[in-house]
Amino acid sequence: MRFVLLRLLAVVAVLALAGAAVAYWLGPTAGLALACALAVGVIAFDTLARARLLEWLRFPQRDTVPQSPGVWGEVFYRSARQLRLWQNRVQREENKLSRFIEALQASPNGVMLIDEHGQIDWCNATAAGHFGLDPQRDMRQHAVHLIRNPEFVAYLAARQFAEPLLMRRNGSHGTVLLSVQVIPYGDGDKLLLSRDVTQLERTEAMRRDFVANVSHEIKTPLTVIAGFVESLRTLEFSADERERILELMQQQSDRMRQLVEDLLTLAHLEGDPHQPAEELLDMPGVVARLAADARALSAGRHRIETSADVSKLRGASSELASAFGNLVSNAVRYTPNGGVIQIRWRLLESGLGEAIGEFSVSDTGIGIAAEHIPRLTERFYRVDRGRSRESGGTGLGLAIVKHALLRHQAELRIVSQMGEGSTFSARFPAQRLVLPQPEATSEPVAAHPA
Repeated sequence: MRFVLLRLLAVVAVLALAGAAVAYWLGPTAGLALACALAVGVIAFDTLARARLLEWLRFPQRDTVPQSPGVWGEVFYRSARQLRLWQNRVQREENKLSRFIEALQASPNGVMLIDEHGQIDWCNATAAGHFGLDPQRDMRQHAVHLIRNPEFVAYLAARQFAEPLLMRRNGSHGTVLLSVQVIPYGDGDKLLLSRDVTQLERTEAMRRDFVANVSHEIKTPLTVIAGFVESLRTLEFSADERERILELMQQQSDRMRQLVEDLLTLAHLEGDPHQPAEELLDMPGVVARLAADARALSAGRHRIETSADVSKLRGASSELASAFGNLVSNAVRYTPNGGVIQIRWRLLESGLGEAIGEFSVSDTGIGIAAEHIPRLTERFYRVDRGRSRESGGTGLGLAIVKHALLRHQAELRIVSQMGEGSTFSARFPAQRLVLPQPEATSEPVAAHPA
């Protein structure tokens, strides 16, 4: 408005001066006509310039700034400059918003924005996966219409958000346990955070089971030993009876010692960050030693068969000996008298043109039901608790095997059939093998006449 008034005053002043000058030279009539003509021209020019400015302001473009002489050129220049500043500021804010949304999308936790009416404003891909939502289709839908878990509906209705809600959801990969936390903000809006705690809960359950199992496994032999000690101190026994009691006490003591040794071995395998030692194990010799141990443990009750290809395995001898020994001792424990146990080391083709090494122990024992096989390597997991304790196992053997093989990039395979026996195989990659070099064939030396 100020600019228009100043412009009008300037135009009037110029017209007055021009009209006075023309009237002085040509007369009043000519001066008035010229002044009117100039006024009409100036008004038309200003009207056209304003129209161009308004048209450009409707759809401003940096590259199409109107050109005009005089003061209107300055107006166009300053308008274009303000437009550039505004567009740059908007672009910076859009970039910030884009990076913020990218960060929320990359979050391992689910993030969902819910407005004051309970409708979903936005959610990242993690939240969509947690609750089975489509980020495009389900926007502006009521959250409780899409997430129908009764505990979730009650959680939102109660408006008590100090503690997170634990709820189970059926997903594409099975049932998951979610921790859901709602944080109110703004005028009734809510920020919903979700986290998959399935593995955390499973780990916590394993920890509880581990503590309970260790306590039970140690408590049982201690109770037996304490009972025998009390009996020896208060009762009279013959020499044979005392010898029998001492033998039972020794067995329980050995059981506790073996349990402690297995726990220490497992703790070492799980907690040692260093790579296993690079020793070379002569596998035919390893198989021979394992067969001797199996025959001693079997005491003639089983037939032990062996076979071994000539090659060497690179790794930590103590860790691999513990793993192989556990597989062999398990086969002896769970194979009935007269059964056959095969201990083998062989080289196989990987399908990629490389050889892999396989150590396997097969038996004709009682076998394992299919539903138990995936859990066999869990600590203290037992298919038959009564039979396991009769056989003297600690429940840690296959857990030790699993961790020892993982440290050597090896894979444990279990194949079993109820009533027909089991085969436990450890497959090692090609980089762990040292194959025998083919002997160079010497050329026959020709005899020369004397």
